[in-house]
Amino acid sequence: MLTGTIRSQIDKLRDALWSGGVSNPMVGVELLTYLLFIKRLDEIQTREEAMAQALNRPVARVIFPEGTDGLATPGFRKDPQTGEGVDGCPYDLMRWSRFKNEKPERMYEIVADHVMPFLRTLGGAESTMAGHMKGARLAFSSNKAALLDKLVQGLDEIPMQDRDTKGDVYEYLLSQIASAGENGQFRTPRHIIDLMVRMMAPKPTDTICDPAAGTAGFLMMAAEYLRQNHPDLFHTDTTRKHFEKHAFTGYDFDETMLRLGAMNMMLHGIEEPRIFDRDSMAEGSSDDAGKYSLILANPPFAGSLDNESCSKDLLKVVQTKKTELLFIALFLRLLSTGGRAAVVVPDGVLFGSSKAHKAIRRLLVEDHKLDAVISLPSGVFRPYAGVSTAIVIFTKTGRGGTDHVWYYDMQADGWSLDDKRTPLLDDGLLGPAPERALTDGELEKNNLPDLLARWNDKAAEADRPRTAQSFMVAKADIVLAGYDLSLNRYKEVVHTEVKHDTPKAIIKELRDLEAEIAKGLTALEEMLA
Repeated sequence: MLTGTIRSQIDKLRDALWSGGVSNPMVGVELLTYLLFIKRLDEIQTREEAMAQALNRPVARVIFPEGTDGLATPGFRKDPQTGEGVDGCPYDLMRWSRFKNEKPERMYEIVADHVMPFLRTLGGAESTMAGHMKGARLAFSSNKAALLDKLVQGLDEIPMQDRDTKGDVYEYLLSQIASAGENGQFRTPRHIIDLMVRMMAPKPTDTICDPAAGTAGFLMMAAEYLRQNHPDLFHTDTTRKHFEKHAFTGYDFDETMLRLGAMNMMLHGIEEPRIFDRDSMAEGSSDDAGKYSLILANPPFAGSLDNESCSKDLLKVVQTKKTELLFIALFLRLLSTGGRAAVVVPDGVLFGSSKAHKAIRRLLVEDHKLDAVISLPSGVFRPYAGVSTAIVIFTKTGRGGTDHVWYYDMQADGWSLDDKRTPLLDDGLLGPAPERALTDGELEKNNLPDLLARWNDKAAEADRPRTAQSFMVAKADIVLAGYDLSLNRYKEVVHTEVKHDTPKAIIKELRDLEAEIAKGLTALEEMLA
């Protein structure tokens, strides 16, 4: 997790962007991501060179070749013998460790006229990465070269020696974007992504897809999980190449998200990011049906789509314009038989009374295997959205298989559930895998380690009463309830006399009431839609 000092340093860079005329938060994040990416490329080359020298062999992976890029910039560099201007920029001068020491005007010329075009050729001119980077440019003109120098020097001062810190810096940048986006997308908290990945426990042979990839957070976390838990996958060419070129696929139709996602994956060791420009809902996007063994996603909840533009294959599964229902149909189409999915859905999917809502729930229970429903606290996605959500986990079988469905009532995720989202515990005690076992009091503030432990020990769950935080529900009970999947339909409450003798108790009860009202409003909206 980031220290307060690093957060302060990043905030200063954001302030510099604002005062320098870059007022759009997304443009600022994209620009800082370019610079982080350029810095990382230099670090990779430096590491490869050190390894080659230590092993007395040629550099295995050359990012910055010898020679110049051939782009004409008269007078850019003087030949030391003739004093004449030389066209092009030496690739060596495009490296972060070199251009950071140049004067602001020269630095701007190197980065704007040579480094940015160089980024547009990564992986080859015809590669997917090059396609995403075709619009890469600095967001300001040369008369603000001092701004670039301030950003470069500021990032250079931030200690980012390991991959985790870079990821935290990137996540913090994204967290500063205050709006949810025009298409309903909003950032999934990193600890929730981490939880979902650990629950699904990807294997080296998995083909993993996020059809609404955004900045590729789920794919990045899955890659990190495999690195940590299956380091032997890099010992053979077959598994290594699968990891680098085939294991991860993401789709999005936002150009900025595509660039950010592709850079994110490349920074995490995926040499050829499979991040594609595609509207997953559109007609003609069915060529990858049955190709993936694992789906991890938090799709946008944008409301309704025009049926004319929606894939007819999806409408055959469920006749609706609701994107949250169409995405579930999409996940089933993309999964291979036996494939698994862990996805975030709005609570309305679980109890909506429309014909389409009931049909998609019946499909999951009767035709496939519904494994789990995890109710999330209503403030998890604040400040972006206050919608109540759940994680739904299922397996595509095509022939049923639902026996019992596991429920977990998450009350706390380690952060306050207001717009400030303040951590309630020390950094090392947050997330699903804290650095030590949590006490009972700490678990009340961070349910994630308990949730993960119970998920991994299903045998103990069968005997839990429905008054517990987690319990099993038989398929027969779900059918009897008309395929209602909401937690409150099955959770039993022990009624005890409550003494409001402290302000904290009153506040907690009011927050619980607020969450229930929000769920009721969602249900009402579904009925009126």
